[in-house]
Amino acid sequence: MAGNRKLLFYYLWTALKFVLTVLSLTIVAYVIFALVYSTDEEKRIKEENELYASGYASLPPKLDKIGEDLERLSRKDDIIYKDIFHSEAPMDDPMSSLGLFFGSDSIPDSKLVFYTGAKAERLMADAAAVDSLFRRIVGSIKEEGFVMPPMEMPLEDISYTQTGAGIGTKINPFYTTTAQHNGVDFIVAQDTPVKASADGIVSDVNHSLKGEGNTVTIKHKGGYRTRYLHLYEIKVQQGQSVKKGKVIGTAGMSGNSYAPHLHYEVWRDSTLLDPLNHIFASVTPEEYTNMVYMARFTQQSMD
Repeated sequence: MAGNRKLLFYYLWTALKFVLTVLSLTIVAYVIFALVYSTDEEKRIKEENELYASGYASLPPKLDKIGEDLERLSRKDDIIYKDIFHSEAPMDDPMSSLGLFFGSDSIPDSKLVFYTGAKAERLMADAAAVDSLFRRIVGSIKEEGFVMPPMEMPLEDISYTQTGAGIGTKINPFYTTTAQHNGVDFIVAQDTPVKASADGIVSDVNHSLKGEGNTVTIKHKGGYRTRYLHLYEIKVQQGQSVKKGKVIGTAGMSGNSYAPHLHYEVWRDSTLLDPLNHIFASVTPEEYTNMVYMARFTQQSMD
């Protein structure tokens, strides 16, 4: 019985050694085959890796060069902006600076809580003021004889980055002294269509190479007037009736104009109004907020 068991173990051990030997030889043969021979796919991958390796070596110097070029262009852009507008160039989104505050991990929780509480109180006060103003507006609209002021944007597809100086005391680009600026500048390409911001009658058309250049004045109901200055081309006549959105001309730089743009004014009788207060319905809230910011802090006008 013991002899049969030993014989069984002997056969099992012999079989195991045979299997291990064959497996080892197979692995060695595969390794040798893989080192000596390569499939077409392996050759292709190897060639691609070599190509990527050679190309990667040249990337860091190129990236450094691109970074230097971008930095140089940014400095030039700031210099040009200062030369034209006599103010610092705006951020990509001038109203999004809160991220700098909340993005820091070094601010104590107590300060964050205090800041958030104060901010919430201000927001509640602002909301109450807006609600009160909204009620006043609704009440005015319901009054008999109310006339809606010109509310349409005179240009299409305008971004806040194209907003120049608003009303107020600005630097005149030709005399480099401060002067009253009675409208808002929209910086657009020459020959950009300019549209009437409300229904009305063209009360004045002036062709001139000086001062305000080619201008169109439209009289609206309720004593409102809108004026469009420095036009390149005028496409309406005095006394002509126009509808809101009607193309009345194209933007340009006629008269004393520093660059192609539209100077847009809104009046009620003899009172100058801020045009930005009459276009908020034509743009998104974010765009409008940034437009107000740009018009307020742009120190130099375009005319």
